[in-house]
Amino acid sequence: MSRIGQKPLPVLDGVKVSVSGRTVNVEGPKGKLSWEHREHVEVKVDAAAKLVQVNRHNDEREARALHGLTRALISNMITGVKQGYEKKLEIVGVGYLAALKGKMLQLRVGYANELQRPIPEGLTVTVPDQTHITIQGCDKQMVGQFAAEIRSLRKPEPYKGKGVRYAGEHIKLKPGKAATK
Repeated sequence: MSRIGQKPLPVLDGVKVSVSGRTVNVEGPKGKLSWEHREHVEVKVDAAAKLVQVNRHNDEREARALHGLTRALISNMITGVKQGYEKKLEIVGVGYLAALKGKMLQLRVGYANELQRPIPEGLTVTVPDQTHITIQGCDKQMVGQFAAEIRSLRKPEPYKGKGVRYAGEHIKLKPGKAATK
């Protein structure tokens, strides 16, 4: 049995969870999320006890794999609509900067042209100063995906550490060619 999957999921105050068919709808103060689960598992909502229970139909390999995953995804949805998720990025390098222009994020990270990325619907991107970017939203996957896309535009290089990195990320710097002599 999946230890995560069989644990009942408490519904937080101010969050409404409903299941129609295979679609799980979660609504809270930060927004609404909807997700369709696979047919190998079954999701039940007990409104009186404020619990969500995920059960699987059989012990096949795929059903066992999806049991805990389904519960974790619903848990992330509940947390997202109640508190939200946030990723912070830092830009390191001389002349490297970020700016917001409408619904576009502009980045100058050492290329000949300025990079522009549209901000997806449902995300809030703020630039408190030119070297920091904050991405917020209720969908954990969307926040992480957009942060990863921004970081991939100019990953931190290993010699000087210049590039876009997550806040608090440690980059192991390599010694240059002068260190071998």
